[in-house]
Amino acid sequence: QVQLVESGGGLVQPGGSLRLSCAASGFRFSMYEMSWYRQAPGKERELVATISTNIRTNYADSVKGRFTISRDNAKNTVWLQMDSLKPEDTAVYYCYAPLTLGGSWGQGAQVTVSS
Repeated sequence: QVQLVESGGGLVQPGGSLRLSCAASGFRFSMYEMSWYRQAPGKERELVATISTNIRTNYADSVKGRFTISRDNAKNTVWLQMDSLKPEDTAVYYCYAPLTLGGSWGQGAQVTVSS
């Protein structure tokens, strides 16, 4: 069974940092591109960052220079390091793998950036 489990969310002040983790199991992790998405209340789900099987990365313009995606295939884990957080980064963040029709999703991690 495929499982993606996010952790590391929380509440931080603007300018602060958080690191999200996604623990993957049930599939050959090293053979799939992994992504982080987010969805804010009342807004569409958006792609935040991707990391390929050969560790190439891509970022949404809104987070470029502030967020870093990484992975360790030996640990079946992908991270999202979030620095210089802004209130507009507040959202539920989801780990994603393109495994089935519609993809495979984690349960989500709440990130709240507020004073």
